[in-house]
Amino acid sequence: MSRVGKMPIPVPGGVKIDIKGQDITVTGKRGSLSRTIHPQIAIALDGGHIHVTCSETDKQGSAFQGLTRSLLNNMVVGVDEGFKKVLIVEGIGYRASVAGNGLSLSVGYSNPVVFNLPKGVTGSVENNTKIVLESVDKEALGLAAAKIRAIRKPEPYKGKGIRYEDEHIVRKAGKSGAGK
Repeated sequence: MSRVGKMPIPVPGGVKIDIKGQDITVTGKRGSLSRTIHPQIAIALDGGHIHVTCSETDKQGSAFQGLTRSLLNNMVVGVDEGFKKVLIVEGIGYRASVAGNGLSLSVGYSNPVVFNLPKGVTGSVENNTKIVLESVDKEALGLAAAKIRAIRKPEPYKGKGIRYEDEHIVRKAGKSGAGK
């Protein structure tokens, strides 16, 4: 049995849970999220907690139980508090700006790259180098942040590129034998 899947999910005040068969809808002050869960998994709302159980006791059933519990917890936290990711643009002349419903990134290409943000993800730019993405859906937020980072990954020699705020780039020495 999954250790993660056995833990109950606390439901904060102001969050409404609606379970209809295998479909679950979570509504809170920041928005609403819905998901269809795997047929092996059963969800029960007991007081102020959600309990996730599995009908099968095999390894795959245990994995589905833990996965479903994590996804439901992310839904509850997302509609109550929301999620945020911060990206840093580093490099001489590199900058970002908000352009309509997306971002315009000048990151060393001949033309600025325009990235349209997916539905449910909002973005803002601070000091032309700090991109702040916010959303209630953790999955969509992480995917959008990864796609923005992939436009110009940080390189190991000067550290130029787009990186996460808490990401550490391991630097390389470069050419040591130049000039001989």
